[in-house]
Amino acid sequence: MQSKLSDIELIEHTLAGDQSAYADLVKRHQRFVFTLAMRFAKTREDAEEIAQDCFIKAYRSLGSFQRNSKFTTWLYSIVYTTAMTFLRKKRVDTDSIDDENTYIQLENQGGYYDANDAETKSRSYYLNQAITQLLPDDATIITLFYKGEQSLEEIGQTMGIDPNTVKVKLFRARQRLKEKLERLLKNEVNELI
Repeated sequence: MQSKLSDIELIEHTLAGDQSAYADLVKRHQRFVFTLAMRFAKTREDAEEIAQDCFIKAYRSLGSFQRNSKFTTWLYSIVYTTAMTFLRKKRVDTDSIDDENTYIQLENQGGYYDANDAETKSRSYYLNQAITQLLPDDATIITLFYKGEQSLEEIGQTMGIDPNTVKVKLFRARQRLKEKLERLLKNEVNELI
């Protein structure tokens, strides 16, 4: 029943003491929060830790949510800052995020396999491979814009930068993504030939 409530209504129920309302918020957004966390983390365990920390921080700060932006924008800004803090603490080498298991771990989240969408998964595989090879800021902007369907203003709020800067960074991230995809697909074609 509560899953049909809006994010704002669930927040109001949570602030009134209804813990199940917050559980519904978590269920609604956990997959995308995890996907964003995977863009920064090297392992599934690290991404799970980042995601868990994000939801704990969000719960503790829920009363300070101003409602002048979407809840998802506010939540994703928590993901971004939590992931950056986590990376600083772990001193992760951002050049080594091209772990092959990233795609497999994300795909296994659904828990099913449909043979009819193998072509879609193949495209998705190469796109995810290319995204994981980007720098964390580029991967975040691409993910928020295309998968999170956030506006430039919302991404700016999430990352704490001006929307015009987001526009420039998005353009450059697309160029880098294109280069990564071309390199990946060229290597794939060479392996097939």
